[in-house]
Amino acid sequence: MSGNSEAALRAAVIDLDAVRGNLRAIRAFVGRDTAPAPLVMAVVKANAYGHGAIAVALAAQDGGVDWLGVADIGEALELRSAGVTAPILAWLHGQDADFAAAIAAEVSIGISSLAQLRAVADAARALRRVASVQLKLDTGLSRNGIGAGEWADVFVAAREAELAGELRVDGLFSHLSNASPADDAAQCALFDRGIAAAKAEGLSPALLHIAATAAALSLPAARYSMVRIGIGIYGLSPWGDSLPDGLDLVPVMTLTARIAAVRRVLAGTAASYDYTWRAERDTTLVLVPLGYADGIPRQASGRASVSIGGVVHPVVGRIAMDQFIVDVGDAEVHTGDEVVLFGDPTRGVPSAENWADAAGTINYEIVTRIGQRVPRSTR
Repeated sequence: MSGNSEAALRAAVIDLDAVRGNLRAIRAFVGRDTAPAPLVMAVVKANAYGHGAIAVALAAQDGGVDWLGVADIGEALELRSAGVTAPILAWLHGQDADFAAAIAAEVSIGISSLAQLRAVADAARALRRVASVQLKLDTGLSRNGIGAGEWADVFVAAREAELAGELRVDGLFSHLSNASPADDAAQCALFDRGIAAAKAEGLSPALLHIAATAAALSLPAARYSMVRIGIGIYGLSPWGDSLPDGLDLVPVMTLTARIAAVRRVLAGTAASYDYTWRAERDTTLVLVPLGYADGIPRQASGRASVSIGGVVHPVVGRIAMDQFIVDVGDAEVHTGDEVVLFGDPTRGVPSAENWADAAGTINYEIVTRIGQRVPRSTR
């Protein structure tokens, strides 16, 4: 591959077999000491954490996932338009959310307020359809979700709407802070109170879920009847580079580019903006056509590394909007050679976690922020 075409300059290669394999591994792990085994929701919001929502959702569906999760209705409708038939939950809505479109597409709607519940009921009544809803209970994050002081009113209204044939409460859910074991336990206890209160009002939700990847893998008591797996299906750990014993995951995204230029420079030569780096010796610099416009964090300037020809080399100078520079020393490299920014570290290349450490952030952000100028290809 010569790197002459625009698409060849940069690419995110998405391993769909790894998506399916990670789901199988996580399902087996969370089910081995939890009876009955919880259902698994694959979270594909935010373009599947930057991996490509349609391709990942279809792969997860092919792998037998029980549910898919997205943030908003637009994301859900995009999946339906692409032929995704698996159950989908969408949980974050603006004032003008198109609940009618969600109901028509058989998308389950996460409810965070009495006003949302009433709007969904109104839309269902107009369509003469029964809407699937899941009530999100705020148990401590203070974000979206029904506050404990509003639970009683929402539960009563939900039961009335069920009896009127407008909606069906299929689930109750919440989200843990992962702040500490004590904080998570307190949230689960409050969630249990919410479940009991909902049932006391006549609701009978089958889907109960509070655990995302971290709690699903580390806190069996939080698994309830379903777990939501986001970062884990992409082969990354919520704890950096560590995973529980007995669980092996494969990173799904490999981010690559092609060397755009090669330049031999003398000792003392400066590189990129602000001259934060100068060559300590005669060396070879290569230009990589990725930058912060593509989601490469500027904060990683002078701290990150890439792999070229199986050898890891440092990023030097400031990362710019469209490009950055790598010092390859005396290595023989050529324009068009492949550069691997991150991928599966078992193959000797940097990981997304390495880049996260270099940028002072988390691996979630590294993969999710990769921009649309970087074409996704699947294998």
